[in-house]
Amino acid sequence: MKLSYKQRLFLYFSIIFAVFTGGVVAFEQSREKRFKTEALEEKLDAYAEIVNAALPGSDGNYQRLDSLIRVFPQNMRLSLIDLQGNVLFDNSITDLSTLENHALRPEIIRASESGTGTNIRTSSSNNREYLYYAGKFGNRYIRVALPYDIQTQRFLKPDNAFMYFIIALFVVMLLLMNVIADRFGKSIRQLRDFAVNADREFHFPDDELGEIGMKITENYRLLKESKKETDSEREKLLQHVHSSEEGLCFFSADRKVEFYNGLFIQYLNMLTDEPGSEPSVLFADDVFKGLYPFILGNRESYFETQIKKQGKTFSLRGNRFDDGSFEIILNDITKQEMTRQLKQEMTGNIAHELRTPVTSIRGYLETILEQPPGLEEEKKNHFITQAYNQTIALSELIRDTSLITKMEEAPQSFKTDTVHIAQILETLKSELAIPLQMKNIDMQWSIAQNVKIKGNTNLLYSIFRNLTDNTIHYAGENVKIRISIYNEDRNFYYFSFYDTGAGIPDENHLTRIFERFYRINEGRTRDTGGSGLGLSIVKNAIAFHKGTVTAKNRKGGGLEFLFTLHK
Repeated sequence: MKLSYKQRLFLYFSIIFAVFTGGVVAFEQSREKRFKTEALEEKLDAYAEIVNAALPGSDGNYQRLDSLIRVFPQNMRLSLIDLQGNVLFDNSITDLSTLENHALRPEIIRASESGTGTNIRTSSSNNREYLYYAGKFGNRYIRVALPYDIQTQRFLKPDNAFMYFIIALFVVMLLLMNVIADRFGKSIRQLRDFAVNADREFHFPDDELGEIGMKITENYRLLKESKKETDSEREKLLQHVHSSEEGLCFFSADRKVEFYNGLFIQYLNMLTDEPGSEPSVLFADDVFKGLYPFILGNRESYFETQIKKQGKTFSLRGNRFDDGSFEIILNDITKQEMTRQLKQEMTGNIAHELRTPVTSIRGYLETILEQPPGLEEEKKNHFITQAYNQTIALSELIRDTSLITKMEEAPQSFKTDTVHIAQILETLKSELAIPLQMKNIDMQWSIAQNVKIKGNTNLLYSIFRNLTDNTIHYAGENVKIRISIYNEDRNFYYFSFYDTGAGIPDENHLTRIFERFYRINEGRTRDTGGSGLGLSIVKNAIAFHKGTVTAKNRKGGGLEFLFTLHK
């Protein structure tokens, strides 16, 4: 039968108190008996001293002991024993020759060693039980003994009053323990009932255990609500992961698989030689060896590379979280890569095709300028100047196209350094002072001097230069440019660049303004002399610094660019 908490508590404390009470009683009984025994031994020792005083010599004349024994207790036995153990006198034995040697009697042995000795035993001479006391006096032992009868035993028996008091106290303590165990048991029983059926309402007693129980129930309800919210958010996250167009797999800090979606296994099987359903193949297949340093726990929080296999291109990314766990993302970017390559080829072809006519035009104009005047000087100079300006525009187009191609195809060729953004803006404002003044544009920024980016100085400059040129060319006159950092986290700065100009009335253009050669108005770029690549350079330069950029119309008018730059 299983005992309740109250019964176990009562049983445990009863055992403890019983052991304690028994120990106290046993100690007191033993102590009292020892005191009485010592008192009796002192009395026997006094008899032995009297006998010794009555026999100052060793002449063997023991007649004087007869008168002495009469004043001793009637049942007391007196013996004289020499050092060899021979009995010289014994008032209870008539024929001493029948007595054996007493050298090995326990009380004699103790007396020979320490001067006195006691023992309770049955005499081998008359078969009576005695309490013996022996003392060594010079060349003999004087032994006195009292019969260990009921009278002696009663004298040595401890008083039981203390024992009765302790037992009564023990019973009272058991009753008190029963009350205490009942109070404890009630609180514990309510906690147990709460654990079994937590949704019920419980009223705990007004004590410390009751406070603990109320706090536990309160924390349980808060935890239950929190768990419900967490489960809801987790379900949303799982639905998002499953419906994601990327293959996702989450790993713990010790590289154990925690969760993955079906697309991750699908992409994994495209890249590995043997199909399977275990994401852990990621740690063994050579196709992922570039990922190993990240997986094995280096300090990088982000990793990205590309894998080309079976005619496809996959993006492989890794993100490490604060607790050491990480996620691996696989994505089929074959189509995006093909589009990117087509754009690169197109840009390269345009640059190649334009190089020859530009050279021809410039050569032609130089020839005209060197010919004798056959045309009106003013008109000839006008055509020559216009043609020359076009060649400059074409040269800038080639330069911008080459810059974009270089950023996409050979980003490793750009050197990186620590760049202070405020210094770039000061340089930019100084260089564009005249066109800003001509359009009456007020350019201001709120960026601290200590804001710095690890990146390429020229590319960071080109971001703010092209955004400012865009404002100068298209925003109109009497506008403001404002640049600020509106947010910051461990890895990124979040920038805002806006003007108060005309903006882009048709918002359908906002998603395409970063494409190469895209024009909102076919004649717009041509009229202003732009190459149509400024915002594409901005996008690629931001991507080089692991950031993103978006554009939107401001509510108060004008165009705003929101972009991030990795610290």
